[in-house]
Amino acid sequence: MSGTDRETLAVYNGKAADYAKQNETHLREDPRLREFINACKPGGRVLDLGCGPGTSSAVMAAAGLCPLAMDASAEMIALANQLKGVDTCQASFDDLAGANIYDGIWANFSLLHAPRTKFPHHLTSLREALRTGAPFYIALKLGKGEARDALGRYYTYYEEDELINLLRTAGFTPHNRTTGESTGLDGALARWVSVACHG
Repeated sequence: MSGTDRETLAVYNGKAADYAKQNETHLREDPRLREFINACKPGGRVLDLGCGPGTSSAVMAAAGLCPLAMDASAEMIALANQLKGVDTCQASFDDLAGANIYDGIWANFSLLHAPRTKFPHHLTSLREALRTGAPFYIALKLGKGEARDALGRYYTYYEEDELINLLRTAGFTPHNRTTGESTGLDGALARWVSVACHG
């Protein structure tokens, strides 16, 4: 999901089908997604922020949750619209608003496209939108600074402790983290961190 970066958005619009195909199995079988679902209120309303093709939302819906799949890419939303039980919304991070709306928020490799200067604001908006005690999950790529990948997508990188501090400042309580490496759409191997929190 892109915020306002046109080049990043153009990549996702142009490669939506490729992205969906590459990540289908991984997203459906992600144990962290299963943990998130189990932590949510049964039948709860959840936000899939930067949903991409909506695969994670489809898994949530099949488990009985009511997901809202949000992405700035029109082509990604078109794919998500084809999935059973998934509501969609084409919007950017800047459009986040509201209080006590969601029983869970899943932000899987989406906020890494937000500018560093806006990241704390986005986290605060997400905390406000999340019901007290509900689960929040975030995954980002590890590193320092900002850069574009080989495809032209804009990334902001964070170190583990930096991310934990930002989450706590925004009002989240981190309780579990996972690190790993995986190959992205650009073919490059990248280190990442995921953090499970509650509001």
